[in-house]
Amino acid sequence: MRRGYGALRRYRESKPEADYFLTCNLAKRGTGFDEPVLTGQVVQQWRKLELAGFWTVRTAVIMPDHIHLLIRLGDPGSLAECMRLFKGRLAAALRPHNLKWQAGFYEHRLREAEDMLPVFLYIYLNPYRAKLLSSGQKWTGYYCSAEDWSWFGAMTDKEWPQPEWLR
Repeated sequence: MRRGYGALRRYRESKPEADYFLTCNLAKRGTGFDEPVLTGQVVQQWRKLELAGFWTVRTAVIMPDHIHLLIRLGDPGSLAECMRLFKGRLAAALRPHNLKWQAGFYEHRLREAEDMLPVFLYIYLNPYRAKLLSSGQKWTGYYCSAEDWSWFGAMTDKEWPQPEWLR
């Protein structure tokens, strides 16, 4: 029997139009994406994949050493292909900063009946819970699609986290 990450990959399924919560880490924990040029390149690469129909990013946060994305998978490729393209295209931008990706990625496919709010809150609150900023500040590495912000943004306290969210 295969153990570890290989065993998980064996059962990985790509379902077009399904929503996936993804996490990809830098190999060295700490910092890296806190440089604005790298944050911009991350967004540029995910938008290229959106334009090609591979996925739609619903919400995301770029943290100093990892990225969380909630995506809706498109038709052209599998989830593994999307992540190969995303991480592969960014690898060249990481190299001059002595950064590289950790092998693999974490994924969770949301079932149709699954409540999305906990995932949106997890992604949105990640920098606050990591104590990278206070509740009265906005994280520049946070993104939410206009369609999703129409319902999720209405739950915030004028774009800030609700105080009870941070308890």
